[in-house]
Amino acid sequence: MNSLPDEFGHETGLAPYAARDAISAGRRHDEPPPNYRSEYQRDRDRIIHAAAFRRLEYKTQVFVNHEGDLFRTRLTHSIEVAQIARSIARALRLNEDLTEAIALAHDLGHTPFGHAGQDALNGCMKEYGGFEHNLQSLRVVDELEEKYADFPGLNLTFETREGILKHCSPKNAAELGDVGERFLHKQQPGLEAQLTNLADEIAYNSHDVDDGLRAGLIEVGQLNEVPLFAEQYSEVTQRYPALSQRRVIHEVVRRLINCQVVDLVETSQVQLAEACPADLDAVRRQPQALITFSDAMRERNLELKRFLRNQLYRHYRVHRMSAKARRVIRDLFIAFNEDPQLLPDEAQEHVTALRVEHGESGQARGVADYIAGMTDRYAIGEHHRVYNPGELT
Repeated sequence: MNSLPDEFGHETGLAPYAARDAISAGRRHDEPPPNYRSEYQRDRDRIIHAAAFRRLEYKTQVFVNHEGDLFRTRLTHSIEVAQIARSIARALRLNEDLTEAIALAHDLGHTPFGHAGQDALNGCMKEYGGFEHNLQSLRVVDELEEKYADFPGLNLTFETREGILKHCSPKNAAELGDVGERFLHKQQPGLEAQLTNLADEIAYNSHDVDDGLRAGLIEVGQLNEVPLFAEQYSEVTQRYPALSQRRVIHEVVRRLINCQVVDLVETSQVQLAEACPADLDAVRRQPQALITFSDAMRERNLELKRFLRNQLYRHYRVHRMSAKARRVIRDLFIAFNEDPQLLPDEAQEHVTALRVEHGESGQARGVADYIAGMTDRYAIGEHHRVYNPGELT
């Protein structure tokens, strides 16, 4: 049975261990219930209307945004994760709206320039508690978005916030209150959070193959050494021998996604049937995640990840871009942390408030908030404006 809202916006047809309004742990700030939609639909809608969500359009996935119009960005990636995750949630009778909200929010805290930007900003923040994009995504929805009169942030439900925080050190977890407790007590997150985490893996592995081939950084011959790809490629080329290479690649990528989704659904169905959790609390008490790939698919995924790490992410052209990105992030952090008056007025106010409250570490955190919120092209522009003697503004 499909999970659909009834006339009041509440979910029906869900499995007993799925998340739902009636058992939600609620929001940080109390609000009246929404009209004609569920609490998780409200979360999703707030995320879509957030400034941080719009900025994902110009944040790197692997390739810098201006390198080509067809390469994926953090925004297109988030939409693709949401599509895959919703399909899995529906098949498992879990909450689709919560799943979509988690998927759309999971990268809100990512820096410009992808993982290169995150690594650089983490290095800059080493003396001040570090920087991690999962924590920053939670910080965005809890504090940094400024839209509502009655509270800071987006005031999302506990379940959406929990899903955003995929991993966390015990030290950080101890400072996060409710969403940090599961890391301290070694509990599992809800099933919607579990499946979105794996939908993220499916999306970025499969689509990085597509983007890498499109950019000419990897070749089909190399990928045919990877069993997961080779099986799909052989099937497509045998069935459609006259198909153009571009369409062959699209067929292979869609089949890559499909075979992983099918494996995940069928394996998880077995896991759920064996564990037979009575409700969401029983899910949290499980010794391990119930949403999972089969052992064979997990190994094939690892092989694909190793290939992408060695052949795509370490390609000299990607490395050149990453090196430049790290330099931009480091330069901006040094300039703004040494002289916060270089910041725009609104960012200055944010940094000053954090410095008053937390001292030097607060100032650094405010600078990191500003940099993490930048798009690729804005970061490049700010670097030019701050360091180019010919730029007066």
